[in-house]
Amino acid sequence: MRLLSRRRSSVRSYLLAWIISPIALFIVIDSFSLYRNTLESVNTAYDRMLVASVHSIGDLLRIENGELKASLPYAALEIYEADYSSRMIYRINDLDGKFFDGDEDLPAYRGRRDNAAIYPSLAHIYEDTYNGVPVRVAALFQPVVTNGPHGAALVQVAETMENRSALARKIFWETLLRQAALLVVIVSVTLYVVSRALQPVDALRRQLDGRSADDLSPVDPPLAPRELQPFIKALNELMARLRRLLDHQQRFVANASHQLRTPLAVLKTQLQSGLRGDAPPHVILGEMSGTVERATTLANQLLSLAKVEQLRGRGVQEVCDLAMLARETAVDLSPLIAEKSLDFELDGDKVFVMGHPWMVGELISNLLHNAIRHTPEQGRLGIRIRQFEGRAELLVWDSGGGIADDAMETVFKAFSSSGSSSGGLGLTICGEIVDSMGAAIRLHNRHEGGSQFCCGLNASVSFVAVSEPRSG
Repeated sequence: MRLLSRRRSSVRSYLLAWIISPIALFIVIDSFSLYRNTLESVNTAYDRMLVASVHSIGDLLRIENGELKASLPYAALEIYEADYSSRMIYRINDLDGKFFDGDEDLPAYRGRRDNAAIYPSLAHIYEDTYNGVPVRVAALFQPVVTNGPHGAALVQVAETMENRSALARKIFWETLLRQAALLVVIVSVTLYVVSRALQPVDALRRQLDGRSADDLSPVDPPLAPRELQPFIKALNELMARLRRLLDHQQRFVANASHQLRTPLAVLKTQLQSGLRGDAPPHVILGEMSGTVERATTLANQLLSLAKVEQLRGRGVQEVCDLAMLARETAVDLSPLIAEKSLDFELDGDKVFVMGHPWMVGELISNLLHNAIRHTPEQGRLGIRIRQFEGRAELLVWDSGGGIADDAMETVFKAFSSSGSSSGGLGLTICGEIVDSMGAAIRLHNRHEGGSQFCCGLNASVSFVAVSEPRSG
């Protein structure tokens, strides 16, 4: 794990390790394989010399007066007289298998003649030791014809292997030096290419290092390769989310400081008025109670707005039953409905949407609370839930005075006002929830019998409907 962590800490080291290491390993393995092939080729070349020498000596054997004779010319013994590093030794056994000529210290060939072979007298090449020194030996069963029964003399020619090994090592080291030079070139080129390839990453790092703490504008490094574009896109999306969160926090602080200052100032004025005795105590306390109630509502709305932003994109979504959440909200707000003697209707099909239950409940609560506030006493309001063409529709309607046409969009802004009703954060919270869920909200004034008289307001929210979750 530590090794993996170190590799991840440096892309340059990781690339160099995985590019150069396999090449270096291949060069090492190839070099040793080349040494074996070179030694085999050297042995093949020198073995031909051994075979030629043993045949040259074998061709000079003859029988004179019943005895084996050999007259070796200088050409046959020329190699034998070379320096010790390539020394050649020969041995001849007569027809009876006894030592006849050459160097008796050379071990006699212990193999058997293969009479069934096509060429039974062909030389056999093998390795042996001569006075503790490894040698390469060629053995030949040389036919010798006499007046009587004919037989074969055994001719052996051996060569010490120092010269062979020295030549193979020389070729090996020369090749290894060339391979090392090739590896140096590969490392240099790889270092250059990797450094050039990582230049956009270094440029991106320098661009981010040079930014101020509040600069969340999109990143656009010059000459960024295609492989880096997804990372830059994800980084810009992250900055956009951070910018939206920062803007929300700034708006929250600005709204909280501005809106809470007013009820606190009013409360202070009312308290001072009570202390001066400007009005009876029960009147002052009633006014102060209303001010505290408005401040509490405002504080709760500010906290709800902050929670919506906190849950945006991070809350665990689940399948929500719109009808069930609407019933729970109606029960919670039933004291307000009863206080104004309102006729409330709930017509809800079993419709499901994907979202956070608190956010969906808060959406319904704010729409219903707004409808209660604008519906006159003994008026009518209700909630209707339907599903059609893969969409789920939540409709909250009232019998109030509606909203001016030019204020349909501005009511979703914080602390806007419409008609005689002072603005607040209720519809702002609804707009934020709908936006975070990918839904759509629309306000529509109802007109009675096609006349210009407004008989109420419809607030409809359209969601993407989902299937009912399976139980168990």
